[in-house]
Amino acid sequence: MTDHGLSRRALARRYLSAWIGFSAGGRFSQALATAILLFAFGEPAVHAMVGAAGTWAVLVTLVVLAGLSLLGQRYRIEWHGVLPLSLLAFVGFCALSVVWSEYSWYALRGVVETVCFVGLGLYLALGRDLVQVIRAAGDAFRILLVVALGLEVLSGLVLDVPIPAFGIRGDIAYGGPIQGIGGNRNFMGFVAATALVTFVVEFLTRSVTTWRAVASTALAVIALMLVQSPITGIAMIALAVTALALWALRHAAPTTRPVVNTVLGGAVLGMAVLAVLFRHRVLAEIGAAGGTATRLGLWSQIRLLGEQDPMQGRGWVGAWPTEDVFPFTTLVDPSGARFTSGLSAFVDAYLQVGLAGALLLAVAGGLAFARAWVTATTFPGVAYVWPAAILVLLAVTSTAESYLLHGAGLMVFATVIVVAARRRSWRRHLPRDQT
Repeated sequence: MTDHGLSRRALARRYLSAWIGFSAGGRFSQALATAILLFAFGEPAVHAMVGAAGTWAVLVTLVVLAGLSLLGQRYRIEWHGVLPLSLLAFVGFCALSVVWSEYSWYALRGVVETVCFVGLGLYLALGRDLVQVIRAAGDAFRILLVVALGLEVLSGLVLDVPIPAFGIRGDIAYGGPIQGIGGNRNFMGFVAATALVTFVVEFLTRSVTTWRAVASTALAVIALMLVQSPITGIAMIALAVTALALWALRHAAPTTRPVVNTVLGGAVLGMAVLAVLFRHRVLAEIGAAGGTATRLGLWSQIRLLGEQDPMQGRGWVGAWPTEDVFPFTTLVDPSGARFTSGLSAFVDAYLQVGLAGALLLAVAGGLAFARAWVTATTFPGVAYVWPAAILVLLAVTSTAESYLLHGAGLMVFATVIVVAARRRSWRRHLPRDQT
């Protein structure tokens, strides 16, 4: 019995070793990266098809596969000074909030989900180089957009009936808004905007053929026009300004870049002040006044709830639980429907982890953007434009949605923050441990 048990253990170790070696291969790693991005950005559709248990099963499976792949690549991965302390501090504080949370089980579940998505983001940043991540994202977004638009055409033009499971109302025949695989138009707009950035950078890095880049970009633009999301519209304006700024800085002489950065910073600050002063007129012009009133009402409720635990918050949950958990059950819109998020990453973070957690999130985002911006404007590789543009998109979207705190938004944030730290982290200059 003992010999039989030892032989089974040896056989299991052999199979595990073989699988680790296989998972470290380039083709498997690239396919896994594409699958991870497909799942993260298509999570609402996955949840609609297989439920919460099935979604968790897929998430855990991807995390295990990513861990085995990293284990197989451990000798060629550069860890020194790469993992950002700001991100680790934020995740650590979220985990610590389980201690004082009044809904410890849901907080623990939220922390586990957060760690899983951050782990997947780390896999993308460490197990793949930036061009490979962009290629994997491009392949994933092409699939997602084709499926989303296909479902909309099926619902609105072929069958002429909504598909409630996916949140699709079938309004494509009237020019939108469409919901696609996002469950609502804002998340679908976030997917399409991220896809557009990815497709453009794919073209600039010559990662795909011209016809594929043009077709993919056209697909993303069509989706953006059909979602009719004011939030996405504002994000696209910010991305256009970012693209012009990056182009100017990348073509400027090194000695003039500080001046150009100063002028650009002043212009952005001035535009932000004008936007705040004339916010009612601006929101009315883009059709977002009604949504803003709803958000202001929700944020007022969250502010009152947050006053009870202003520094540490009520406990981390990430995506709000659908179960009857206080205080989330008390946050309802004027029609009586429950809100599913704080409709702002920073307000949401304040409710869950207080001022301390929101500050850690802001510091992590600020450091990541500073590093990504400097790299994008000074490093010759065009691929480094992608992290800076994605961070701008996340920052603008996060003022009106909570995507940054869970799912695809959190995963991509973890990816770009590590990519930015790889080039600009001060800890890269610390002496290495030779033992």
